[in-house]
Amino acid sequence: MSGATLLKETGPREVFCGLTSIVWLHRRMPDAFFLVVGSRTCAHLIQSAAGVMIFAEPRFGTAILEERDLAGLADAHDELDRVVNNLLERRPEIRTLFLVGSCPSEVIKIDLSRVAEKLNHQLKGKVRVVNYSGSGIETTFTQGEDGALKALVPLMPPSENSQLLLVGTLANAVEDRLITIFKRLGIEKITSFPPRQSTELPSVGPGTKVLLTQPYLTDTARALRDKGAEIIKAPFPLGVEGSRLWIEAAANSFGVDNSLVQTTLEPLIIRARKAIKPYKEILNGKKLFLLPESQLEIPLARFLYMECGMELVEIGTPYLNREMMDPEINLLPENTRIVEGQHVEKQLDRVREKHPDLVVCGMGLANPLEAEGISTKWSIEMVFSPIHGIDQASDLAELFARPLKRHDLLSSKQFAKF
Repeated sequence: MSGATLLKETGPREVFCGLTSIVWLHRRMPDAFFLVVGSRTCAHLIQSAAGVMIFAEPRFGTAILEERDLAGLADAHDELDRVVNNLLERRPEIRTLFLVGSCPSEVIKIDLSRVAEKLNHQLKGKVRVVNYSGSGIETTFTQGEDGALKALVPLMPPSENSQLLLVGTLANAVEDRLITIFKRLGIEKITSFPPRQSTELPSVGPGTKVLLTQPYLTDTARALRDKGAEIIKAPFPLGVEGSRLWIEAAANSFGVDNSLVQTTLEPLIIRARKAIKPYKEILNGKKLFLLPESQLEIPLARFLYMECGMELVEIGTPYLNREMMDPEINLLPENTRIVEGQHVEKQLDRVREKHPDLVVCGMGLANPLEAEGISTKWSIEMVFSPIHGIDQASDLAELFARPLKRHDLLSSKQFAKF
């Protein structure tokens, strides 16, 4: 491990809840439906995060606990059965139904695993029902995907065939591009998890080599390992260098000749570095502070330091899996300050003391910091943007250059007096 300083902090925190991940998961699997068991607040959060128009027919919804349910005047299990049956009658195209737990106390008391088991018995295979928790008490917002995928792992068919399994939701176009690169390297059998159809789960077993595309899938990786899969250790595919090392790790695992890897990647790398150059001119030498939000913080910091020349003041991350993050931490400069967990008031005090040029944080903290003259970038934008792979490296750099350009324009603008 590098000379990074690893610290742990506890206290009040400021993060989105795991329900937010439904917004990208429901797009990935159009034959699935995500039913949140929660309150009106849960419904408003998902509706706002997704930006769904009122006349749209989304593939998610909320089974809202009304006042009579919260007071115990109604049987929540009966109410949930009624909502599910009405939903499936109205939406016969649903093939997988996710029951997603939230954090109201009355929801926590409901055993959604038993509800899912009973519904599976009633539906007799017509619709598959699984459950996971998206509670903000237990998770940060990206971990909802980890919970959803972990719930599907027991349903994956066994296989001993040699294959590469890409794990984590990517934009379809980005995933297609990465699969094309691996096929050029001679890796023929490549599958994805989650799949594009929820009923087409990939197989897993001793011949499966897992390449994680996202750093927040700790529980899913552990579940896949328990089924015999091998987890390939590598940095994550953010930026040119991270993507190169990620691809090389998979190629080495399959015994691909290194000269073929270099020949395949070299033109992509040359083009990407040229595209990053104008954004590096903006970001080079700027001070960066990452508050904990998405668990993408360490790979993002590595990219912005190595390829854009930014100075790392502090990297905050909600949770730190040291085994998974070891390849990333080894690429950071000596004495990089990494803080696991959050005491939001103390971290904001450090932000004000260091006065960085850019802070990566959640939306709830961005506006107050902007009002204090500190440029910010929303963490949540990283999971909605196609940023993975060598080809997307310049788009990733542009996301961070944009707020600095805006800040400079506003600072230099002379407003006419009327």
